This record gives sequence, C-alpha cells and structure tokens, in this order.
Amino acid sequence: MRRHLLLAVSALVLVGTPFTAHAQYGGGRPGGGSDQAKSDEDDAKKKRKDQEWSDTQAPLPALRNAGPCPFVKTLYDASRYIEFKGEREASAEAGFTGEIQGISAGCEYKDSQPITVTMEILFELGKGPQAQGSSKTYRYWVAVTDRNREVIAKQSFDLPVNFVSGKDRVYLTDKVGQIVIPRGAATTSGANFEVLVGFDVTPQMAAFNRDGKRFRVNAGTTAVASGGTSARR
Repeated sequence: MRRHLLLAVSALVLVGTPFTAHAQYGGGRPGGGSDQAKSDEDDAKKKRKDQEWSDTQAPLPALRNAGPCPFVKTLYDASRYIEFKGEREASAEAGFTGEIQGISAGCEYKDSQPITVTMEILFELGKGPQAQGSSKTYRYWVAVTDRNREVIAKQSFDLPVNFVSGKDRVYLTDKVGQIVIPRGAATTSGANFEVLVGFDVTPQMAAFNRDGKRFRVNAGTTAVASGGTSARR
C-alpha cells in the first residue's frame, strides 16, 4: 500500500544549527617559488579542469543534499502491538499481534527547499490463539518532531490485514510517499528533526514493550512473557 501524501508542516519557523560547506583551494608552496614555476602550476591545473569539464561521456553526479537527513526510527514503547485476553501475559492468551521489523528511508533537499522524506515500513503481523476472526485493521502513526523537544505534526493510518486460512503470520510493507518538512532557513539542517513511527497501543501494551518482555517457550508448559533487555531502536 502506498501513502501518496503524509503531512506538511506549514508553520515551521525553527532555525537549526547552521552548517556551511567550505571549498578548499590550494595555496602557494611553502617558502615561495619562482613566477615561472607558479605559472606552470596554474597552467597544469587549468588543463586538468578543462579535461574534467569537457568529458561529455561522464555521467552527471547525483545531487547532494544540503545537509544530513532527519533521524527516522521506531518509538520503542510503540514498536509492538500485542493483545491479551484477560490479565495474563502468555502466548496462549494472545490475540492479534504486530511488530515493526524495519524502516527504510531517504530524504532530499537543497538550497532553501523543504526536506522531503520517503519511507518504507516493514510490518510483521500475527494472529494468536485468542484472535477473533481472520481479519484485523491495525492502526499506526507517523510523527515529525523538533528533535528532542516536541511533536510538530502527527498522522495516523489504518493497516487492514487478512489472514489466510492456516496462516498465522503476514508480512506487509507500507510506503509513505512524501513527508514535507519546511525549513526555517537555508541553514536549517535535517538533523534538527526526527520522524518517528509506532503502533497505536494501550498503556498496558506500552508498558509491556518498555519492559522488554518477550515470550519464552518451555517444553510442555504454556509460554509466558519474560523480562528482557532488548536494545532500544
């Protein structure tokens, strides 16, 4: 599924940490040198430059961004969705489940243009013993934040899933086609922003994720959730 347009942050006036690209030029030789030697060196540089620019067979270089891309990641507390029937955290009590397995992202901007971010999000979605029916509409959100400060904009999406008979797991990739982040100035770097992704989760689900719990399967017994030390994304 492709999301053609996610959001545009229209009122952003934040000016981030300036960054500047510095061109470097070769200077004179230590201790000076004769005028003829300097002239010969300049002629050699001009010849090399003419050769580079006159090479019509060379492909045009890809445009470089004016700075780094925004940080794109999953919010750890909302990275998994796990329903439980009742209060017991056990695999036998699990309903529908989901996990964000990975995010691929890229961005583009130059001069004073806004930052355009595109993403592909890989979901692993499951159907546990207590799941009712063969379909589920998951809900997830994408948010743009002023890094380490506040949410600038946020939008939620529905992700409908059908489980084929006999299959309890589905992998889906959802594409977010365009996130537009205006910049307060041409010197505003993409590193001033974060793009976060997560499921809509209950406080109980968030606590389960925050504790790093995972199912541990023991032979002959019901699998129960145990605490873990999973690294945060």
